[in-house]
Amino acid sequence: MSFLSLVLGDITQKGYEKKRAKLLAPYVPQTQGRYLSQPAFCTALTKKLKILNIGVLTVFIENVKGMRCGGFYIHTEAVQAALAKHKEQKMALPMPTKRRSTFVQSPADACTPPDTSSASEDEGSLRRQAALSAALHQSLQNAESWINRSIQGSSTSSSASSTLSHGEGKGTSGSLADVFANTRIENFSVPPDVTATTSSSSARPATKSFPPGVPVSSRVSTKIQQLLNTLKRPKRPPLKEFFVDDFEEIVEVPQPDPNQPKPEGRQMTPVKGEPLGVVCNWPPALEAALQRWGTTQAKCPCLTALDVTGKPVYTLTYGKLWSRSLKLAYTLLNKLGTKNEPVLKPGDRVALVYPNNDPVMFMVAFYGCLLAEVIPVPIEVPLTRKDAGGQQIGFLLGSCGIALALTTEVCLKGLPKTQNGEIVQFKGWPRLKWVVTDSKYLSKSPKDWQPNISAAGTEPAYIEYKTSKEGSVMGVTVSRIAMLSHCQALSQACNYSEGETIVNVLDFKKDAGLWHGILTNVMNKLHTISVPYSVMKTCPLSWVQRVHAHKAKVALVKCRDLHWAMMAHRDQRDVSLSSLRMLIVTDGANPWSVSSCDAFLSLFQSHGLKPEAICPCATSPEAMTIAIRRPGVPGAPLPGRAILSMNGLSFGVIRVNTEDKNSALTVQDVGHVMPGGMMCIVKPDGPPQLCKTDEIGEICVSSRAGGMMYYGLAGVTKNTFEVIPVNSAGSPVGDVPFVRSGLLGFVGPGSLVFVVGKMDGLLTVSGRRHNADDIVATGLAVESIKTVYRGRIAVFSVSVFYDERIVVVAEQRPDASEEDSFQWMSRVLQAIDSIHQVGVYCLALVPANTLPKTPLGGIHISQTKQHFLEGSLHPCNILMCPHTCVTNLPKPRQKQPGVGPASVMVGNLVAGKRIAQASGRDLGQIEDNDLVKKHQFLTEVLQWRAQATPDHPLFLLLNAKGTTVCTATCLQLHKKAERIASVLCDKGHLNAGDNVVLLYPPGIELITAFYGCLYAGCIPVTVRPPHAQSLTATLPTVRMIVEVSKAACILTTQTLMRLLKSREAAAAVDVKTWPTIIDTDDLPRKRLSQIYKPPTPEMLAYLDFSVSTTGMLTGVKMSHAAVSGLCRAIKLQCELYSSRQIAICLDPYCGLGFVLWCLCSVYSGHQSILIPPMELESNLFLWLSTVSQYKIRDTFCSYSVMELCTKGLGNQVEMLKARGINLSCVRTCVVVAEERPRVSLTHSFSKLFKDIGLSSRAVSTTFGSRVNVAICLQGTSGPDPTTVYVDLKSLRHDRVRLVERGAPQSLLLSESGKILPGVKVVIVNPETKGPLGDSHLGEIWVNSPHTASGYYTIYDNETLQADHFNTRLSFGDAAQTLWARTGYLGFVRRTELTAASGERHDALYVVGALDETLELRGLRYHPIDIETSVSRTHRSIAECAVFTWTNLLVVVVELCGCEQEALDLVPLVTNVVLEEHYLIVGVVVVVDPGVIPINSRGEKQRMHLRDSFLADQLDPIYVAYNM
Repeated sequence: MSFLSLVLGDITQKGYEKKRAKLLAPYVPQTQGRYLSQPAFCTALTKKLKILNIGVLTVFIENVKGMRCGGFYIHTEAVQAALAKHKEQKMALPMPTKRRSTFVQSPADACTPPDTSSASEDEGSLRRQAALSAALHQSLQNAESWINRSIQGSSTSSSASSTLSHGEGKGTSGSLADVFANTRIENFSVPPDVTATTSSSSARPATKSFPPGVPVSSRVSTKIQQLLNTLKRPKRPPLKEFFVDDFEEIVEVPQPDPNQPKPEGRQMTPVKGEPLGVVCNWPPALEAALQRWGTTQAKCPCLTALDVTGKPVYTLTYGKLWSRSLKLAYTLLNKLGTKNEPVLKPGDRVALVYPNNDPVMFMVAFYGCLLAEVIPVPIEVPLTRKDAGGQQIGFLLGSCGIALALTTEVCLKGLPKTQNGEIVQFKGWPRLKWVVTDSKYLSKSPKDWQPNISAAGTEPAYIEYKTSKEGSVMGVTVSRIAMLSHCQALSQACNYSEGETIVNVLDFKKDAGLWHGILTNVMNKLHTISVPYSVMKTCPLSWVQRVHAHKAKVALVKCRDLHWAMMAHRDQRDVSLSSLRMLIVTDGANPWSVSSCDAFLSLFQSHGLKPEAICPCATSPEAMTIAIRRPGVPGAPLPGRAILSMNGLSFGVIRVNTEDKNSALTVQDVGHVMPGGMMCIVKPDGPPQLCKTDEIGEICVSSRAGGMMYYGLAGVTKNTFEVIPVNSAGSPVGDVPFVRSGLLGFVGPGSLVFVVGKMDGLLTVSGRRHNADDIVATGLAVESIKTVYRGRIAVFSVSVFYDERIVVVAEQRPDASEEDSFQWMSRVLQAIDSIHQVGVYCLALVPANTLPKTPLGGIHISQTKQHFLEGSLHPCNILMCPHTCVTNLPKPRQKQPGVGPASVMVGNLVAGKRIAQASGRDLGQIEDNDLVKKHQFLTEVLQWRAQATPDHPLFLLLNAKGTTVCTATCLQLHKKAERIASVLCDKGHLNAGDNVVLLYPPGIELITAFYGCLYAGCIPVTVRPPHAQSLTATLPTVRMIVEVSKAACILTTQTLMRLLKSREAAAAVDVKTWPTIIDTDDLPRKRLSQIYKPPTPEMLAYLDFSVSTTGMLTGVKMSHAAVSGLCRAIKLQCELYSSRQIAICLDPYCGLGFVLWCLCSVYSGHQSILIPPMELESNLFLWLSTVSQYKIRDTFCSYSVMELCTKGLGNQVEMLKARGINLSCVRTCVVVAEERPRVSLTHSFSKLFKDIGLSSRAVSTTFGSRVNVAICLQGTSGPDPTTVYVDLKSLRHDRVRLVERGAPQSLLLSESGKILPGVKVVIVNPETKGPLGDSHLGEIWVNSPHTASGYYTIYDNETLQADHFNTRLSFGDAAQTLWARTGYLGFVRRTELTAASGERHDALYVVGALDETLELRGLRYHPIDIETSVSRTHRSIAECAVFTWTNLLVVVVELCGCEQEALDLVPLVTNVVLEEHYLIVGVVVVVDPGVIPINSRGEKQRMHLRDSFLADQLDPIYVAYNM
């Protein structure tokens, strides 16, 4: 690396060391000998620093002899110093956990070779890279690498890739785990779910829940501890972090930093270029120049094309160009249509579709169009039907009204074809007629035919396409006079002379490649050697060889080409570049081009390259060439450099980089304004106000040589091509229109133009501007070579939560390890944070060759951004840092000292608001037959029915085929119950009051066993039987209920009895300690001596055990009085009589499902058709076909049944019709639930089955809770359920605000059926226990005859009992009513509808369970709301559940797509929760379908999920820890 040695006569090693040490001092730990003196890295530093003043603009200018590579190596070291500083903090980031199989990298051979990447975004990596190895070696070698890895025994579920990466083992990282290891965590290990699914084919296997006391010292908890440690770091932003508002959460708009630098210079004055000289022999039009050379210098070479190996294959002479263009022009105008109806007329637009390796055919076609006066529109060759950006090209063709495309025969053959050989219709393209322009298909023009060549005017000459930041493609129209003037200005600036040879490596269809190689070429009779991109890929040195072979005077390149030539330089020692007077670097507008230029010069100066020959220029499609450095005089001092402060640049001002900053940007000039042009700098946003002299703005140019408009887009044109600059007062400065160039920069000393970035690459975050190219360069300076490809990095911003957020996407090398990638990502985040003082929101690595490419191989940024936002990028590694970036969240809510209940009540009275209470019909006023008066107990009712109507069928059980497998009449039920009772007395030796567990599958046996217990005076406890296929998961639950209920006996079937005593069962529980087990399959025909009659109705009838969604196992006591009251209320509400039939598709083990299955028919005498829900899994049609066949008016189901039908039969409605299924008979279809109504599901169900007769008014829901299993049920009379829209933000504050449909952040709530007769509810503040007003959110309290009498607990906790079942309002209830607390939040709202009683109807809306809510940032969130948002974000999210752990929000999503999509979900989930709920997600876990445990009622078991996650039992596909 000879170019790294010091050059004599420049700054000494000692001076260099001194300057470097001073720059790095603030970032280097003060330990002796940490930074040893480096070997010489850098050649010339400043010989002398000149400080030039322009107004107050102060810029460091370096005057360097020979080679130039000033302050940027120090910048490279700054990256390292910043990383070293971070390293000192020893903060470990938790590495994501990934399933090994998931992300198979594309094989290495399928990837592009290491450095054939081609985008020009890779500049500056050289500059930052060169010093890297040495700096890193010194600063990071002795210390441990930034992330210490402590390899923990990786569990079986995830592979070795999930080794931990956390801080010192002794530190805090293990603390959580240690605490867990030494404590029995009673409250985390939740009792297993009694209500878990039983069927073998269930789609959701129940998750293992571990018994109490299993330590949770898993890998997961350690990682979460690390995550918490990283989040405890103080946030850097000096922004005011939050802002407070009690009533509404308003997001803070970051206030400008009062200390930010402000421009202080005077207003700039437009800068003029030298006048455009008048040369006598300049042609009046470009076509005239072609005619002149084609006729007088026919043998002169015009254009040489190369073959694939880089050897010249064909040279087009001026004579050939002229004759072939003439033939084409004649053919286009005269031979395509008929004489009366030509296909083309002058002024029409024509697409030119030529490959990049065929400049000759393109040049002929271009000039042929000019001679025919039709307007050529050069575009790329479409490679596939859905080419990246192809659709937008279609938009361009459409807006230009193009119907004809010119191409070559070879190219036409290569286009994608349909089966019958026609060219495919490209997506978004208009229909095109293809015309082949090979010579053999052209007609020779008659002798007397001459093209019309007039002097150049303002009529359009050609249209050049450009892609905007958003990805749309627009056509910049260039007039004939602009084309000519531009050629004249380039000829003057580049001092072209006739017959010179130039080498062009650029795309000849647009930009500088077209302007120099096709247009100015002909004007000056130059000879262009065109080096296509395909040759550069195989032979990167080919352009240097062409310069050497042809003694070329000028070469047109991009930094990429310099970089490639350096890489391949060893292949060829004997090339000479001494003939070059200009090496035009056309992407000099990229501020990082300076490093490529310097490195190239230092390598090739020994090959004759003159330092003054390097000429950067700045161009844009709209303004064309903006500025170009003129070739210098040998020996004269080279132009200076500006060393700018990046912090200043981010505020749009020019500041010299002072010595205490490590963020400098060294920029080279791009020369002076073009001849005949005028330049000004205007503010990039808002009106075009002239900038101050020390301010960065958009460069605008006024000259004859610029674009005239975007074709067909008048609105956008005005804003870009007709800009009149204004002064600070807003009045126009002159009347000359300027064209916006899309480049950001300033005019420096001596009128030199400096460009610091592009408008398209501008990222405005919290009011500060950052440049995408700068961020790319910083990323590449971090040892990127091992991990990612140079030039394949996309940086863009996405709008999330009221600000722009920076996203960096790079292509990962196939051989990069997980560790390397993660380490590189972490370091990039820190480097960008330190150098640019901006946080990266998301950093993603994708497999090699998967980012969308532009036609010339660069990264298609807008397409990449679109993929990112759609979730189709498929990253293989991702790091999100929302905690660092998002600083505009509202302040967490502080709970105000509570207003007392009395004040609330008085306030409501003053405001005229009634107290929020509602009640069902009064039981006393309802006439009922004398059944109730006669029989207090259900057993008496059954005996009475067995005598009065012995053969009346009460129950009908169906199997999966829909055939009746079992029936029970009143008498059969009574007889069987008697036999069971006698067995209990004889075999079980049970006494009245003993508890008996009933373990039966859903069916009639369960019902007979229940009544058998009542006859014997025992207390039945219905329990879901264990699942034979998953005993270890389901049997502990049974065991627990048997123990908690202190059951004296278990009644079951023979099959289940064998299962309970089996060897498999013994593995899960201690089978020796089961109480007496009696099977009821073969009962002795023995009569019961006497049926037990309870002494009072307050005696216990049965125990109802259930597991709540939070994992609490609770049993409640139901008295005989409550049972009768409940059955009576349901009978009245649903109008149930003995002539009725109802269909029930519910689980019969707890709550209202049990009541409907076992009790109601006996009480009301109606016939119940029983459909076990698990039968639906083998026959989805079962429930609906039964309802249709039996013409059922009232049917009851669960949400899981409704969801099964909606998802499974949604697309089979026609088949249902064909089977004759008709639901017009259904009057009520009731979903039995203990949760907020799932409106979207019930609506979908109603809509789907409307076509088979289901009335839209039929579907409704019930509401019950543990304390009272049936509070609301729609029933047959009364108004339809009402719906309201409430504001989600208000709900978080425990308030209800009604909004209109379609309001942002609105939530649709439906009334949960009508309140049952005899039931009263009141809405209460759960903390003060005071009543609330109408439409206020509070806890729902209930008073009714059928409320349960209390919890059945082992310890009989009296305080809990009193609090939940017998509690009084703290104020305002003179009657001192005893209420039961449901534990659900809701509100009552008086509607305009009339209730059955004739009064206005009060609707009860349930919002959610109190113990499920998440308290985050002082606000109350309902998990279902966050889950609904998450489920909408991507089509592959099957299910979602959220929970919190140590104040972190954890989101678990089930992925139903392919595993490549797993990482796409992480940013989408993070975005949506931030946008809609103002929360930052801490951990995103992607799992397989069916992992989230769901109980039989269709409710998510979030606490089970949490425990499984913490115990590392989920086997996740991916776990992302957001920083």
